[in-house]
Amino acid sequence: MTASPDAAPLDVLALAAHPDDVELCAGGTMCLLAEQGYRTGVVDFTRGELGTRGTPETREEEAARASEILGLAARENLGLSDGDIRNTPETRLPLIRLIRRYRPQIVLINAPEDRHPDHPAASRYATDALFYSGLAKIETEDGGEAQEPWRPPHVLHYMQSIPFEPSFVVDVSDVWERRMEALLAYRTQFYAGETDGPQTFISNPAFLEWVEARARTYGYRIGATYGEPLLYRHGPVGVTDLVTVLSREPQFR
Repeated sequence: MTASPDAAPLDVLALAAHPDDVELCAGGTMCLLAEQGYRTGVVDFTRGELGTRGTPETREEEAARASEILGLAARENLGLSDGDIRNTPETRLPLIRLIRRYRPQIVLINAPEDRHPDHPAASRYATDALFYSGLAKIETEDGGEAQEPWRPPHVLHYMQSIPFEPSFVVDVSDVWERRMEALLAYRTQFYAGETDGPQTFISNPAFLEWVEARARTYGYRIGATYGEPLLYRHGPVGVTDLVTVLSREPQFR
């Protein structure tokens, strides 16, 4: 596990099967949150060692660069087995420790369905750990000190290759260029003007065109240039100030 230089609580924590999942699917949201002054972090479950292109070492370097661009306050890697994310009491404990360390209010997780088996597996692993993190009888320590239980109140899925009807679409138009810069920090994974290495589902120019097209599609639905869709896991959302919640002026009627 990678040690974090700052273990203070986070406002938003994103969880991911692989380094680059967050940048690909919720990078604009994370950029925007950091720009708005919120403390954000990422926990990657594996090092992506089964990836066709690159190595775990290059992926670690790329993740560090992407973290700087995203403005993350913390990033950790659990070192679970790529292609074999097991959801057991033993494998959940390291994630529970981090959830209790950072005590986020909002957690973003992998999609519930996807073409890559690791992504729904990571989603199930994350949701179980998030629940069990709130149980006092599951005891953990951090730095030799007992941790208090913590169950984040809000959990959302980010969209991967299989679409869903989103609960929220985040307007990421103002940070789109920075979001793409963070994604392209993974030079071994995505097309960046070179054609070296075997072509994969994500390493060709058409894939990046699709990424932009989908962001434009969801952005258009909310009257924005670019949007990132999120699915609220626990619905419905309770509100006490409907006017504030609906304060964004609709672009279309």
